[in-house]
Amino acid sequence: MSELDEKMEKSIKGTAYREGKYLTFTLADEEYGIGILKIKEIIGMMPITTVPQTPEFVKGVINLRGKVIPVIDLRLRFGMVSMNYTDRTCIIVVEIQGTVDTVQIGIVVDSVSEVLNIKGEEVEDTPTFGARLNTDYILGMAKMEGGVKILLDIDRVLKAEEVEMLEKAA
Repeated sequence: MSELDEKMEKSIKGTAYREGKYLTFTLADEEYGIGILKIKEIIGMMPITTVPQTPEFVKGVINLRGKVIPVIDLRLRFGMVSMNYTDRTCIIVVEIQGTVDTVQIGIVVDSVSEVLNIKGEEVEDTPTFGARLNTDYILGMAKMEGGVKILLDIDRVLKAEEVEMLEKAA
């Protein structure tokens, strides 16, 4: 399905396609959400084996019950300032669409908050920030209790070539 077809399908469905349960987490005092169906598990920080010649946001790989999983630091991926990991820092293991099949990756976040049931009417489209700023990875903005949670389309947070690189690292 082409990108244009996807956008048309989403607009036809209105906001209903963004309705559902989201795992919310924080990065630099901002709240984000990922659709719960993309989440495989949440684990505490564990030793990460670095992989040479990867981008700065790729922290390396972990051994999770015998399976090698690439790990990225979402703060660094989004161009935020790096911070020391704390006891609240954790890794969310998500399943994203790879080049051939689905792939599991770990994303390091500051802390996990809660699971929220977000209604379609609570979600607005991403504001336009100008042509140079790519916001395709943002599913929408959920208006919650006076604040806003940024809902991520986790399949689009990484570019296709980055996913391919992570597939090879694992």
